[in-house]
Amino acid sequence: MLITTDNAIEREVIRIISKTKEIKPDRLQTSKRLFQDFGFDTVDLVDIILELERNFQITIPDEVPIDTVGDFVDFVATHTIRKAS
Repeated sequence: MLITTDNAIEREVIRIISKTKEIKPDRLQTSKRLFQDFGFDTVDLVDIILELERNFQITIPDEVPIDTVGDFVDFVATHTIRKAS
């Protein structure tokens, strides 16, 4: 697992999500819903999950409920080792 801070995690998760649909990162607030607000589909979601798993060296199980940008940020943040402040 990578050692990182919560802010770095949030920035990297948003960068990965924004790259999937070419959405400006500043539009991706944590409360935004990927399917309803941005028109993401299941393939987009799988692409995001695979990229996050590669970048953060974690596994995101199928049964994890992910609907918003914040859901991704929260999951990655809680499953990645953080750097001591």
